[in-house]
Amino acid sequence: MSTTIQINETIRDSLNAMKIHSRETYNDVILRLLEDQQELNDETKREIVKAVKEIESGKYKTHDEVKEEMGL
Repeated sequence: MSTTIQINETIRDSLNAMKIHSRETYNDVILRLLEDQQELNDETKREIVKAVKEIESGKYKTHDEVKEEMGL
């Protein structure tokens, strides 16, 4: 099934610029963008969980400690 959507020229130009090859469809470009977004979200969630665990276990440095190490 397919449908028609309205997009303005700026969005169309942006989608065209994102094409890997000239014959790639807008559907393929949008699907790739959605997949990238989902991967980023999953990766970001993992990094947040990791960071929280590190903070809870005391594996962090304060801003002042980093400044002192850098001689600032």
